[in-house]
Amino acid sequence: MNFIETRGNDGIKPIKVPFSEAILNPSTSFGGLYVPEYLPKLEENFIQNHVNKSYKELAYDILKAFEIDIDENEINKALDLYDNFDNPQNPCPVIKVKKDLFVHEQYHGPTRAFKDMALQPFGSILSSIAKKRDEKYLILAATSGDTGPAALNTFKNKENIQVVCLYPDGGTSDVQRLQMVCEDGKNLKVLGIKGNFDDAQSALKNLLASKTFKEELEKDNIKLSAANSVNFGRIIFQIIYHFWSYIQLLKQDEITLGEKIYLVVPSGNFGNVLGAFYALEMGLPIEKLLVASNENNILTEWINTGVYDIRDKELKLTKSPAMDILKSSNIERVIYSLFGANRTKELMEDLNEKKIFKMSENETNELKKYFSAVYSDDTFGTRTIKEFLDSGYLMDPHTATCIKAYNELREKPLKTVIYSTAEWTKFSPTVLNALNQNSVKYTDKEALEEISTKYNANLPQSIKDLFNAKINHSLVINKENIESEIVNFIRKS
Repeated sequence: MNFIETRGNDGIKPIKVPFSEAILNPSTSFGGLYVPEYLPKLEENFIQNHVNKSYKELAYDILKAFEIDIDENEINKALDLYDNFDNPQNPCPVIKVKKDLFVHEQYHGPTRAFKDMALQPFGSILSSIAKKRDEKYLILAATSGDTGPAALNTFKNKENIQVVCLYPDGGTSDVQRLQMVCEDGKNLKVLGIKGNFDDAQSALKNLLASKTFKEELEKDNIKLSAANSVNFGRIIFQIIYHFWSYIQLLKQDEITLGEKIYLVVPSGNFGNVLGAFYALEMGLPIEKLLVASNENNILTEWINTGVYDIRDKELKLTKSPAMDILKSSNIERVIYSLFGANRTKELMEDLNEKKIFKMSENETNELKKYFSAVYSDDTFGTRTIKEFLDSGYLMDPHTATCIKAYNELREKPLKTVIYSTAEWTKFSPTVLNALNQNSVKYTDKEALEEISTKYNANLPQSIKDLFNAKINHSLVINKENIESEIVNFIRKS
């Protein structure tokens, strides 16, 4: 299968590229993104055939359906990394919490967040291609808290790979920050930036598109790639677990084959729900995709009105920081799927230049066929965490936003899966405030210890170890200094 560009071709870049090229060099014409030329259809027979198969078997068969140009041994080696999750047979379990409500727990990997589901195998595949080609790559990652730790973990000490991770100083939880700044791989550089996630992501996109930056890297024979979900290598692995959601409900005799379900996804950069959109388009019986936002409710506004307007918006720092994003990259791939390259280029250029785009009424109605959206505030989130623990289930603040969508957006009494994208350990002060119904400023260490003791919650050793680990990356810089710091890192490595 070939991959094409969301904003059309500029006559300079290739019109189509294979999967390996799309993930190694994700920069495309006019600042767009790569998407598959078409989506494979995986109908009821495919789903039925995987009811008694493992997650790795499901992943392998979906990757093969995309006809990616990756050696079979490399695919299997990458998928074997799921053996390092809490339960190798079921790396992302689907847990029943109410009669019609299920939580898909995506945080059972090494960094305790859903980014491991994609970045563990993606990192393995990308580094193996680089090694096979005898090429050196600089991988850029911008993070609102979870991509960074997962990218650093998967690429640590990999041959032919260097990684620079950008995170907003003060914009992540302490645990997320420690997971990054304590990494000791010689090929890793972590930079805190004075700004927010949108600043970090804009810097990443600008560097990917910068001719002068690439020329600077070429002096050292280094090519440029990215670990964010601008890279389709991330997205392809985020399609798989939505099929797993459905298969698990079948396996638990909660639905019959062909019965539709709702999926509720907490959304920031729109990559997770994009994977669900692709799964729906590929044949997964989904009634609708319910998008949960926090007070940075730009996605809710866009889905409900067709207008994406960030002109007067200031990013709010909330208790669900991984969703504190105003410019969501992956809406572009949805717009391309629905309206084509010309319209995508037009709308994205409006957003870049005017900080607003407006879809037509017909376009908005088409978007609403697939998505409904709502947002919740921190008060709702903390109340929800308390309510669910009283019923025996402990969740993080991002998962809590999904309950608002579950309560308000379902039009039919169908089984519903919400996505838990991070373990409670990543945001323990917020969780403890919710459980104790107070606003005490706990440290992460205090909150982790109290929750694990008082509520008998599992505290992974990897999280405990963070508080005694050496900090190896303490630099916080202005965003205009990012490029020079990266070049310095390359030269010294």
